[in-house]
Amino acid sequence: MRKQKSVKESYVRMTELVLPNDTNTLNNLMGGRMMHWMDIVSAISAQKHSNRIVVTASVDNVSFRESIKLGNVITLEAQVTRAFSTSMEVHITVWAEDIPSGTKVKSNEAYFTFVALDENGQAVTVPEALPESDEEKEQYAGALRRRQLRLILGGRMKPHDANELKAIFDLAD
Repeated sequence: MRKQKSVKESYVRMTELVLPNDTNTLNNLMGGRMMHWMDIVSAISAQKHSNRIVVTASVDNVSFRESIKLGNVITLEAQVTRAFSTSMEVHITVWAEDIPSGTKVKSNEAYFTFVALDENGQAVTVPEALPESDEEKEQYAGALRRRQLRLILGGRMKPHDANELKAIFDLAD
């Protein structure tokens, strides 16, 4: 039996200030810089869960709901939602805060997947993730569907083999 860890043990919170070097010509945060920060915070979360070096395996859709302005304070929160054999799905939420005006908005949300590696760079088994709160259980339950969709889109699974997705997309034989 694999070791188990609570998903809350993987929680990471990171704060950044949007500076001129982080912005485009419209004084909005560049998307690449946001994805860089998301990759860092989620990798730390995956490392905390696995106690291993991790590499990014996939990035799900990243939508930019609200523009983030020069001078905003960005808070990124990440937590493992589910661990499979050697991979972990991490959910990231990004908040943008304009401190002078007192406004705070959810700007981005995404799922990143990481694989844990041993000292030789080979994939290694990770602890199971144990959800406790209702929100953690909901994220955990959805992780298998998201994983199957990633595998289908990556050409590593046939749609008819995606049991979790069959009910959603009516993929019955």
